[in-house]
Amino acid sequence: MIIEVVWGETLEANPVLVEVERSGFVESRHRGVVVGLGADGRTLARLGAAEEPILPRSANKPIQAVAMLRSGLALADELLALAAASHSGEDFHVEGVEKILAGAGLTAEALRCPASWPLEPAVMAEVARAGGTRSRLRMNCSGKHAAMLATCVRNDWPTGSYRAFDHPLQQAVREAVADLTGERPAVTGVDGCGAPVFAVSATGVARAFRALVTAPPGSPERRLADAMRAYPEWTSGTRREERRLMDAVPGLLVKCGAEGVDAFALPDGRAGAVKIDDGAMRARTPVTVALLRALGVDGGPELDELAALPVHGGEEVVGTVRAAPSFLAALPQR
Repeated sequence: MIIEVVWGETLEANPVLVEVERSGFVESRHRGVVVGLGADGRTLARLGAAEEPILPRSANKPIQAVAMLRSGLALADELLALAAASHSGEDFHVEGVEKILAGAGLTAEALRCPASWPLEPAVMAEVARAGGTRSRLRMNCSGKHAAMLATCVRNDWPTGSYRAFDHPLQQAVREAVADLTGERPAVTGVDGCGAPVFAVSATGVARAFRALVTAPPGSPERRLADAMRAYPEWTSGTRREERRLMDAVPGLLVKCGAEGVDAFALPDGRAGAVKIDDGAMRARTPVTVALLRALGVDGGPELDELAALPVHGGEEVVGTVRAAPSFLAALPQR
């Protein structure tokens, strides 16, 4: 069933999800939306306007990659994971993007994502020290763009206009978004990388991620989910929070998006989505950890570290970015 989701007015402010505490004083608060689904797809947790459209940003990438696989894209393993990545721009990411392009008979000149420094500051510093500059290959979306180009070559579609809303590739992506989320996109916008981004609800995003992990083995959806889980450093980076989450929780699939978005699914179909109202990326991981725990996930010390991110004063840790007590109290209690 496809649900038509339209813009509406939120009569009440979304709840506070995260508090930033410094030296015992709460100096900042982040509001947002949370939705958690059970293994059977029922909504177990819902805070804020979870049915209002959001722009999932890069949390759309796994859906985009599924659309490419459905259209004949021939990638597997780490290169398939890279097709759904917001990567850190590390050297192995760049080499992977070049492999995808070379397999399609193309070079970096075909990419239409903007030139950029690596997404992760530490990697950016390493590149700068080595004399590197901004490039399309190191842009965090270059894996997706390379895979889009490879899909176009596979289908004899135009490569120069692959980002256009009316291009056959983007029409295939739009249909995959509608199929996996169960919603017709409310708005089509332009993402930071120049490709289309489709607005759906946070509930729809969670529904889509659940569909990825519960699909039959060998299907495009399951192939994509399995590749991302097998190669988490290729979907993000060697030091990123998403990779640490997937290392801490066996079988977890998680993907972030700009402006404070996280989406995840567990092997049995439990799934969730998070959107931080003010776009603060620091707020999403503590919320995701809290939601995972509310859905019954038991994590070890690594998950504990991600539940309360450090706030520094000079060279010391003087506080945390953590889930707000009122948010934790509103979640299902195990």
